[in-house]
Amino acid sequence: MINSNILIRANNKKIGILYGGFSSEREVSINSGKSVLNVLKKLQLNVCSIDVDRNIADKIIKEKIDIAYIMLHGSMGEDGTIQGMLEILGIPYTGCGIFASVVSMDKDISKRLFRYIGVSTPKWKVLKKFEPIPKIKRYPVVIKPSTQGSTIGLTIIENISQSYYDAIEKAFKYGDKIIVEDFIEGKEITVGVMNDEVFPVVEIIPNKGFYDFESKYRKGKSKHIIPARISREAYKIAQNYAKKIYKIFKCKSICRIDMIVDKNNKVWVLENNTIPGMTETSLIPDAGKALGYSFENLVLKILESAL
Repeated sequence: MINSNILIRANNKKIGILYGGFSSEREVSINSGKSVLNVLKKLQLNVCSIDVDRNIADKIIKEKIDIAYIMLHGSMGEDGTIQGMLEILGIPYTGCGIFASVVSMDKDISKRLFRYIGVSTPKWKVLKKFEPIPKIKRYPVVIKPSTQGSTIGLTIIENISQSYYDAIEKAFKYGDKIIVEDFIEGKEITVGVMNDEVFPVVEIIPNKGFYDFESKYRKGKSKHIIPARISREAYKIAQNYAKKIYKIFKCKSICRIDMIVDKNNKVWVLENNTIPGMTETSLIPDAGKALGYSFENLVLKILESAL
């Protein structure tokens, strides 16, 4: 059943769906944006789509929107940039604010906060461009950009025969700071939180290899198992970690925390996503469905954060 209260409150507002942008996750952002756009059109709300580019401020002013529904992924969307611009323009927007966006987007900063608040996260080192590259003392490791999502620029180095330096060069294509992180073998899980309500733990099983870009966004390339097949203790810890991160990071509306459960049932947090994908293969819609949220009501609950 559609939440009519949110519909009534949004009825006299013009809603602009912000998607696209110029990050490496542009394609996913467009798909998420169009999914949300179709729902709001179907519900007969006053909605328009805005493809974000360098003229985004002019576009927003021209459209005279009352609310920005942010469906941008990656840099310029999840890093607090667009949120700051909307704050200056005085336009309410969906999702997390500037602080949560900044600290979640930079994996080095978020991992420091994880450790500070007592949340387990794999050990890591930060490498910056033009600084000496340290040798790896143990394998396997994960090399990834510090400020990218969707496994963009990520490489798992399993042994000394693989090219450590090629992986570093690849990661540096996406920013001036990269992470060299201990690889944790185990079950990949994720936990969504919406308005302090913790979603069921989802287990992610890619058809092959690790949960890479193709596994995430190509239909049929991975399975989502709800609830995750992990111990009761690990399940509880994962949900508690997610709720703690949501609160400490000052998240609003919805976010999704990615984790690994190792063979000893220890839960390791990898990152926090402040604008989770909303496509037909996305994790949050599946987890929401397990709680009884239709895709339409999930879209409306996110919209409510800007009302």
